[in-house]
Amino acid sequence: MERAAPVRSLSLTSSTYLSHFSVLFPFTPSRFSPPPPPFLRRHSTSTRLRLTSSYFPNRNRNHFSTRASLISSPVARGLGFEKISDEFIPECKSKAVMLRHVKTGAQVMSVSNQDEKKFKCQQFNKCRSTLPGVILCANRKLRPDEFVWKRNQSTQNVDFPPKLPKKKKKPFPIPFKEIKQAAKMDKKLASKGIEKPLEPPKNGLLVPDLVPVAYEVFDAWKLLIKGLSQLLHVIPVYGCSECSEVHVAQTGHFILDCEGRTSSTRHSSHAWVKGSVNDILVPIESYHLFDPFGKRIMHDTRFEYDRIPAVVELCIQAGMDIPEYPSRRRTNPIRMVGRRVLDRGGHLEEPEPFHFAESSSIMDFDTYRASERFPHPPLSDVPKIAQETINAYQIVRKGVRKLMKKYTVKACGYCSEVHVGPWGHNAKLCGSFKHQWRDGKHGWQDATIDEVLPPNYVWHVRDTNGPPIMAALKRYYGKAPAVVEVCVQAGARIPDEYRPMMRLDIVIPDSDETGMIA
Repeated sequence: MERAAPVRSLSLTSSTYLSHFSVLFPFTPSRFSPPPPPFLRRHSTSTRLRLTSSYFPNRNRNHFSTRASLISSPVARGLGFEKISDEFIPECKSKAVMLRHVKTGAQVMSVSNQDEKKFKCQQFNKCRSTLPGVILCANRKLRPDEFVWKRNQSTQNVDFPPKLPKKKKKPFPIPFKEIKQAAKMDKKLASKGIEKPLEPPKNGLLVPDLVPVAYEVFDAWKLLIKGLSQLLHVIPVYGCSECSEVHVAQTGHFILDCEGRTSSTRHSSHAWVKGSVNDILVPIESYHLFDPFGKRIMHDTRFEYDRIPAVVELCIQAGMDIPEYPSRRRTNPIRMVGRRVLDRGGHLEEPEPFHFAESSSIMDFDTYRASERFPHPPLSDVPKIAQETINAYQIVRKGVRKLMKKYTVKACGYCSEVHVGPWGHNAKLCGSFKHQWRDGKHGWQDATIDEVLPPNYVWHVRDTNGPPIMAALKRYYGKAPAVVEVCVQAGARIPDEYRPMMRLDIVIPDSDETGMIA
């Protein structure tokens, strides 16, 4: 069968077989000139690919969305197809059936086999260049017990995360189109007087499955602060007194990228001073709220609320209990119509805030002067402490990411302010780009994991006893989060997810050899 030959050669070339797919030949393939334009689009609810109406304006789109289950003659006749011929392809152990649409003349080839690896039709996209006008259609979605084989491609090197400009708003983590659609839906329900359907924790109730995660994150957070405080007695850390640059090495680097106010007088060189835990683990604080769904924090009442690390506040709202910072635990959900709260579950008097507590339990999760609370560790225990610290860091990031999928965390789109709660506060403390236009108010949007727990990337130093990092060799150096860099220099294993950015496979040349490298 001539029509089956391209599919046979295609299957052998890619060394992959589909469990069930169909090939659609347009009525007039000569109207396409190779390479064909991108006329395929993915269906929203299945893995089927179909033609858009712009390339077939005079034909019904449903004629070209026929599934591969057309092998059965009664089904094919019911959908307006007639069987032309069939053939068994021994190379891929598949059965090919050629069908023709009676009304439009379009020809469809249905190929099926018993392969255990249920490959999707996207594996055969290369046929668009060898066979113009051919469409591959998958017959159904994959079942949960099925899988798609993918080649494991490990990234060798990755680019550094871009620095966002200060005179520009941060991008929305959620597409703005989805935000508008959700707002339209809420407005539509509110206009009809219908309550907004809310699920925990959006309705004020806890998620039972995330309570152990909150305790795990809190314990790992305390272990992370303790480990970094001990490692800083052994690993030297320097921070620039004019900007936020941090360097983990015996001396500061010589890269001229200081952005401080007086950097022009120093030709952009850094003014290095001894660093602390706050330079490694950037302190992102948030207001503690007894009732996140209660009254908002106003500018005049901002001093009535304590500020604690945002990670700790997220754990408290997720179900962790700290006696010094109580939180309301609802038994009845709140009710909302649009943005208006109908029922908050009754009025409950808030307890007095716990200002400037000196309890040891509170000091354990605060980074302020943490190095003074923990003594110098024995040198034999440094590698063990480093490994425990980097493991705690990964637990914190993984747990915070899991909690943020359910619990709402807001971040300012212009500055580094973070607020844990369903809506942001009204304190006018934003001093970033065009804050005069907003009267100092924050531009709240959904926060990301890097805003709640900033990685604070620093240059990776391979040889701590070698020469300092030079500006001429800047493109050969890698970067890593400051916590990871401190732990790696103390003897911890390098996590696999940070290896591509650290560029461990790049040979750093000498300064005299840079001119001979293309």
